[in-house]
Amino acid sequence: MLKEYLTMKGEGTHEIVIQKSRFIAHVKRAETEEEAISFIQSVKKEHWNANHNCSAYMIGEQDLTQKTSDDGEPAGTAGVPILEVLKKKGLKDTVIVVTRYFGGIKLGAGGLIRAYSKSAAEGIKAAGVVKRTLVTTFHTKLDYSWLGKVENALHHSPYQLKEILYLEQVEMVTYVVEDEKAAFQTWMANLTNGQAEISEGESLYLETQVE
Repeated sequence: MLKEYLTMKGEGTHEIVIQKSRFIAHVKRAETEEEAISFIQSVKKEHWNANHNCSAYMIGEQDLTQKTSDDGEPAGTAGVPILEVLKKKGLKDTVIVVTRYFGGIKLGAGGLIRAYSKSAAEGIKAAGVVKRTLVTTFHTKLDYSWLGKVENALHHSPYQLKEILYLEQVEMVTYVVEDEKAAFQTWMANLTNGQAEISEGESLYLETQVE
């Protein structure tokens, strides 16, 4: 699993008009190729009367699944520019479809590349980007006499306190990034004079908005 990566917050659309042609970007997070293909097909169904529904997607931790479609535009003027925007922004697990309703003015190869690139970038901005960071949950069990000291220390530490469980002993659940796991356990043991029972839980991704 990657320690962190960028992807879409969810789904979004954005329209721009260039030389009377409408370019509508549809952007979505897609974690499998099947999801990406399904999204492309749904956009094509919605905009069945558009001149073009050009697309690109990049799936997988190592970006091993990459596909583009010019959907009738001159080769290399639509799908590849959209994909290049994904690569430039470092986005993973993302699919983009740019719908074009032709306005009667030809843009030329260079104009098309710029138009599809700009539309893709604006669509990404509208949908929102998140950074997903891999963390592990740590469960720290303590006597209640330690509650105030440890809670205060956690609030002033790089570790994120998820919740406090008030059980027979107080249990603090903390998110710790992968590179800090050993350091956290040492820090907590020192803080509590070795009186804490520390156990490692599940790993998951936390998301923070980027743009």
